[in-house]
Amino acid sequence: MLLASLVPLVILVQTARGEARVPVRLDSAWGPVLPAPLLLPALGARAEVGDSWAEVTVGAKTFRFYLGAPLVGIDGGIHPLAGSASLRGDTLELPIQFVSELLPRVLGSRFSYDARLARLADGATPVLAERTAIREPARLPNGLRKGRVVTVDAGHGGRDPGNPGLYFPGGLKEKDITLDLALLLRDELKRRGVRVVMTRQKDTLIDLRHRGAYCTDECDLFVSLHVNSLPRRPGFTRVRGFETYYLAEAKTEDAARVARMENEAIRFDGGEEPASAAFGLEFILKDLQLNEHLRESARAAELVQSYLQESHTGPDLGVKQAGFMVLTTARRPAILLEAGFSTNREDAKLLSGRSSQRNLAASIAEAIVAYLLEYERKIGQGPVAPSGNSSSRQ
Repeated sequence: MLLASLVPLVILVQTARGEARVPVRLDSAWGPVLPAPLLLPALGARAEVGDSWAEVTVGAKTFRFYLGAPLVGIDGGIHPLAGSASLRGDTLELPIQFVSELLPRVLGSRFSYDARLARLADGATPVLAERTAIREPARLPNGLRKGRVVTVDAGHGGRDPGNPGLYFPGGLKEKDITLDLALLLRDELKRRGVRVVMTRQKDTLIDLRHRGAYCTDECDLFVSLHVNSLPRRPGFTRVRGFETYYLAEAKTEDAARVARMENEAIRFDGGEEPASAAFGLEFILKDLQLNEHLRESARAAELVQSYLQESHTGPDLGVKQAGFMVLTTARRPAILLEAGFSTNREDAKLLSGRSSQRNLAASIAEAIVAYLLEYERKIGQGPVAPSGNSSSRQ
């Protein structure tokens, strides 16, 4: 099986139809897999699924995958695979080996695979890749332009512990968990070719009003990491899940509560009282609306929520909005993630376990790259796609 650090985030499929971008998902049981509903139309292929098998037909050749088993049938013979085809809900997922090895080997007169670029090319259009490479600026294997920058903010720190971490082991506080996640997210983004600016890399206090300034004009996205908690009340320990915020007036009392909780950190900076701390929010919102940063922030939040579903065992609590002070000074697209509840045993175990922390960080990193790719396409900086054929995750 491919090491996680070597698995591409996206497979580029270039055919006479144009270029499609198929996201790769790293399944803990089956290895790197590709969603058939996005892959097969790009190949002009079709699939039929039975109780224990799935047949994929490309041209005149049929591949019979055995669901949950690392095997494929081709021309009456059975061949071993590194990963397995499987059903995720109603979606057929195929091992990445299908495009990286099987198609080039079995249909070599038609397909070739470039592992360096993570690109499957149709032999009928051999010059497309060369023509694109000449016209395009330097790109990373995942399709991103070089030079993307993300600011990662580990919430709280120093004498500001954040919430006390009711169920965190060993006396850990929110500030410890956010730093762990931030450092792992930094590493995951770097592996994906994204430059990272950290507001803090150790247990130190950064003024709440200064954190957003780390996201300068060259910064593409500001991401602040936090842990939620609830005051003691009947049933408060049963509430769990993750939610991502962007800057706007709170629409619910719970969103306003979370913003008040996080904004209270200003007292450790010797600043204003929390009640008056959300300065100039109305003016800032009007200004942000002019340059669409709010809209981009909302989309980034949607993608983080979507990708976290794969590694977080709690419920998706959705995208929300509130007046977080840390976001008011980030004059670029900015989001704040509440990664779970320290007042819930299951969330606390997930957020404090090293393996689950890595999984969460990888999911957040994948979401950020997906956002950056989508933003590049939106502003006309995406890779050349002659027929405009592309895919995006909702």
